[in-house]
Amino acid sequence: MENRPYVICHMASSVDGRIIAENWGDKTNRFGSLYEDCHNTFGSQAWMVGRITMEKNFTEGRKPKPVKAAKPIERKAFIGDNSAKSFAVAVDAKGKLGWEEHEIDGDHIIEILSESVSDGYLQYLQNKRISYLFAGKDHLDFDVALSQLQDIFKIQTLMLEGGGNINGSLLNAGLIDELSLLILPVADGTINSPTTFEVGNFLSKKEAQQLKLIDVLRLEHDVLWLKYRLKP
Repeated sequence: MENRPYVICHMASSVDGRIIAENWGDKTNRFGSLYEDCHNTFGSQAWMVGRITMEKNFTEGRKPKPVKAAKPIERKAFIGDNSAKSFAVAVDAKGKLGWEEHEIDGDHIIEILSESVSDGYLQYLQNKRISYLFAGKDHLDFDVALSQLQDIFKIQTLMLEGGGNINGSLLNAGLIDELSLLILPVADGTINSPTTFEVGNFLSKKEAQQLKLIDVLRLEHDVLWLKYRLKP
């Protein structure tokens, strides 16, 4: 195992692999608590999502208010709360997320940034006591990011929970160890709707990842819970 957390990709999708719940109607709200119950069985120290997912579900589109920095800020990791034991990790390469607090439901926020973010945004995060780390000059190297999550924040197990591009980036880089997938009894069919894994055009697409099925459970509401390990 590399010097990084054990990564479990935990997702829920329609039977045709789509992940945008807004397309499924109000009756699918009952699946939310089931998803969280399954998440909690892993006992992970951290969960990670991309900027778009974080913006939609947690920051509600809030814009940051950069603060003038008194001097240039060195591009090195910042720890906002030395006592934190659980973490919400936001992949936000360009520094676009706006925050009211330094935690989500008790989980301390860590931003994964590129070095291209402004000093004003870094000062804004420091003032909010939000932790951050850097994983590349303009584009993110998730191997570097994960290593820092373990080295600096002592995270041993990380739940990767979307969106599709973040999942696809880590899959393509061979950085996912396990897949936990809830198949919901919904047929979507929406054209051009995101799926569980999406490898962007900016990446050099590698071979499809082979999986080993380790468990299948039938849950309430006709949901199937599939667990896979990713083959090396």
